[in-house]
Amino acid sequence: MNTFEKFQTVIILTAVGIGLLFGQIPFFEQHAGSFIVPFLLLMLYGLFLNIPLQHLKNAFKNRKFLNASILINFVWTPLVAWGLGAVFLADHPALWIGFIMLMVTPCTDWYLMFTSIAKGNVPLSTSVLPINLILQVVLLPVYLFIFAGTIEPIPLATIGESIVLVLVIPFTLAHVTRYALRKRGAFLNEKLVPFFATAQIFFLSLAILAMFASQGKYLLDNLEVISILLLPVLLFFGINFIGAQSVGKALKFSYEDTVSLSLTIIARNSPVSLAIAVIAFPDQPLIALALVIGPLIELPILAIASQLLLLKRKTA
Repeated sequence: MNTFEKFQTVIILTAVGIGLLFGQIPFFEQHAGSFIVPFLLLMLYGLFLNIPLQHLKNAFKNRKFLNASILINFVWTPLVAWGLGAVFLADHPALWIGFIMLMVTPCTDWYLMFTSIAKGNVPLSTSVLPINLILQVVLLPVYLFIFAGTIEPIPLATIGESIVLVLVIPFTLAHVTRYALRKRGAFLNEKLVPFFATAQIFFLSLAILAMFASQGKYLLDNLEVISILLLPVLLFFGINFIGAQSVGKALKFSYEDTVSLSLTIIARNSPVSLAIAVIAFPDQPLIALALVIGPLIELPILAIASQLLLLKRKTA
């Protein structure tokens, strides 16, 4: 875990603060929005570059873990997200859509540091990343159409365009890069990939800074968004954490594998959802804001969860 990963929450909060300050200046407020998508595309390119699909077969070596992870992440979790939204966010449709978008995309990168902190099976967690990536790219438009479509109509064309722009293009470019540089393995694996692994947090923070600069006044006029989202977000993570522990016990997973399952299914991939929200719902800033506020709650929860798992390990 490098220094930037340790201070990820601080970096993002700093970006939020700077964005809110810049948003008070008319020039920045007017033009900042045009930088959100480019920074997110750079971040997603780096994310996809760091997931080599040639390791996809490793996920199938532990079928019991893979099946449990897929069922919880892509069947159970969307139902829980929709249900919590129906209970707590029915009067706030934009927040409900943002909440669903956040919760149906499992994390594909930095949650590994929390798995390492909790002494989980990091190689096992790493092996399912390509599966999680592929399934969320394929299923996110389906979830949007099914679940978000029950809240308000969302044209399929809008979903398709946003998926192509923010997922298919950077995903394709990342793997074209890997193929083009296959004979320059030292440069690819020792220079380019490590650079983007570190730079991801900065590109994400710059996108968040631009978002808050362009929509900061809107957020300040709607501060109740944070309190509205807090309870369903906390309940989501609590339900999935307890569920993972129960499944791990029922399937007789080791402590290390149960940690991997727990953090695989509570960590979410907000950057992917954020990028899609910016494109698909440009006239509904609350959807995108929900996808920024959610991770600010999520990161401390992941830190707490990793410590609870360590405590459980010591008392077992």
